[in-house]
Amino acid sequence: MNALEQLAVRAGRELEDAPAPDILRWAADTFGSRFCVTSSMEDAVVAHLASRVRPGVDVVFLDTGYHFPETIGTRDAVAAVLDVRVITLTPRQTVAEQDAAHGPRLHDRDPDLCCALRKVRPLQEGLAGYDAWATGLRRDESPTRAHTPVVGWDARRGKVKVAPIARWTQDQVDAYIAEHQVLVNPLLMDGYSSIGCAPCTRRTTAGEDPRAGRWAGRGKTECGLHG
Repeated sequence: MNALEQLAVRAGRELEDAPAPDILRWAADTFGSRFCVTSSMEDAVVAHLASRVRPGVDVVFLDTGYHFPETIGTRDAVAAVLDVRVITLTPRQTVAEQDAAHGPRLHDRDPDLCCALRKVRPLQEGLAGYDAWATGLRRDESPTRAHTPVVGWDARRGKVKVAPIARWTQDQVDAYIAEHQVLVNPLLMDGYSSIGCAPCTRRTTAGEDPRAGRWAGRGKTECGLHG
């Protein structure tokens, strides 16, 4: 276990019960400019929290080429309204170039490969200049995220991974959004409870798992960024 991993494991224990701003403050104080926030632009909760702790913080967004227009609009609004620096990452290939290389609608035929090309690889490359990154993962989102540490070790990328709202419930998220008038993706008001790429995301119905609309019917629950 290297020194950075030891730091992450120790911080995960010590900060388990800490408020989200304190977790983000620790990350910002520890890593400075080598710390960033990632956002899918489903909402701007973590970006908002981080901007209050470290104004001008980098917020990294993956533009896969398949996003809903509402998601791109949310990204642009976050860049305009919050005291953050939005950095947009793009895959090596455009959608057209990927279609030429792998055939059209790769997301239907091999969604894991599509996610690897359009999400996992770009993030791997985009995070090269950072030692730590924050995400909006929450334990109540799905069984696969139930044990998410507030600070942990991202072994795949060799970085510290921070999940400041891991312990929050949806009610707490909603309350924070209402109190601070945080930007949210308008699709959340149109039946979508989890928002990814347009071809692989559908609306959910009452009682469904919040992530049931992602890769529905394909036996896939994660894009590979977090597991």
